[in-house]
Amino acid sequence: QVQLVESGGGLVQPGGSLRLSCAASGSIFSITAMGWYRQAVGEQRELVAAFSRSGSTNYADSVKGRFTVARDNAKNTVLLQMNSLKPEDTAVYFCHADIMTSRYDRWRDYWGQGTQVTVSS
Repeated sequence: QVQLVESGGGLVQPGGSLRLSCAASGSIFSITAMGWYRQAVGEQRELVAAFSRSGSTNYADSVKGRFTVARDNAKNTVLLQMNSLKPEDTAVYFCHADIMTSRYDRWRDYWGQGTQVTVSS
C-alpha cells in the first residue's frame, strides 16, 4: 500500500503565502516524477509545479515567479511554497507521484486526497 498525504492548505488573503507538504509512505521501491496539480470548481485538473522523471522542474505559466517546488528524496516528500497568492489560485491541490513498489513492479500513478487552498479577502 502506498499513500500520499498532503498538508498545509487553508484560507489566506490575496498576497499571502502558504506552504504545502506531501509525504509518500508505504511500500516504496523508487519514486520518479513528483509534484503538484490543482483543480478549481468546474475546471479540469492542471499541472501546478512538478519534477519530471528526468529531474527537471515544470511550472504552470500562471505560477512562475510565485511558486517554488522542492523535493526531499530521502524523506519521499515534495513541498510547494506559494507566495503572492491570488484569488484565481483557489483550488483543491493534489500531490502526485510515479512510484514503483518493488523492482519487479511497473511505474504507477499515485494521488493524494487533496487539500483545499482558498485565497480570499
